[in-house]
Amino acid sequence: MSLLSVLSLCVQYQSAQGTVRAVDDVSFDLEAGETIGLVGESGCGKSTLSKAIMRLVPCSDGRVVLDGQDITNLQGAQLKPVRKTMQMIFQDPYGSLNPRHDIGTIIGQPLSVAGWSRRDIRDRVAELMQQVGLPADGARRYPHEFSGGQRQRIGIARALALRPKVIICDEPVSALDVSVRAQVINLLQDLQQQTGVSYLFISHDLSVIEHVSDRLIVMYLGRIVESGRGADLWRQPAHPYTLALLAAAPVADPKLARSRTRSILQGELPSPLNPPTGCSFHERCQMARERCSQERPLLRAVSGGRMVACHYDLLEQPAGVPQAVSAAR
Repeated sequence: MSLLSVLSLCVQYQSAQGTVRAVDDVSFDLEAGETIGLVGESGCGKSTLSKAIMRLVPCSDGRVVLDGQDITNLQGAQLKPVRKTMQMIFQDPYGSLNPRHDIGTIIGQPLSVAGWSRRDIRDRVAELMQQVGLPADGARRYPHEFSGGQRQRIGIARALALRPKVIICDEPVSALDVSVRAQVINLLQDLQQQTGVSYLFISHDLSVIEHVSDRLIVMYLGRIVESGRGADLWRQPAHPYTLALLAAAPVADPKLARSRTRSILQGELPSPLNPPTGCSFHERCQMARERCSQERPLLRAVSGGRMVACHYDLLEQPAGVPQAVSAAR
């Protein structure tokens, strides 16, 4: 049994212009100690999906099963045990910390809600601060006294407080300087080795996703278009959208960069208020055919445990069709 199972999850919003289907029939499993990378353009539904899994926004349909328990319809106090098992690291290290509380209070808040004694909270906060590399005397200081990287470490410490089995990382390094990103990523990986925690790692930075992920999920306009082992997707993407995304990732080796086939995305991401008929990607796809505009492709299994939602996936193309992403990165 998987640690976290997301089953046919849908999230809809009502707006003045109509219904927005932000997450559309998404399913995947997260195993113990595993990191799944979730990628896609801004507006594709990544953050909405993460909030729905955390039960911060309501689900329109589908189920979320955490450690064998269906948590989809839990409310209020019923969610307290869930918070012990699953936590979240937010994107904004500035806006996610209460400026009126000192760091000790912020990190210890989940423990206080869980009913820990003051002494135990104090000891656990000191342990967590040491674990994430924060100064020992920082518990009485306030968020504005820390750098962006240190603030994100505070958020990580808070997420780890109750020793969760799953942490959802929603763009945890996107607001940080490049020089600080590697430190935070390395910290997350070290903590995973120490604790065995599982990550759902959301990012638009493909170099980060490649570095941290065991498996990769690619979303487009609220739907999963491809999933599989990260190394397999980097070596040979099956969906044309994955091909274009990975081909756009920067490569340090200029010879490798010149050797890669480029796949340029045409146009903008369609509005979720008025999605295209058939395949949602067909208006931007260089390989689209008549069937693509008429029939929505189902997410189906292909070789190597890969899942892809495409009528004419790249794994089934003739040998002469070039692939955009080389394994040598």
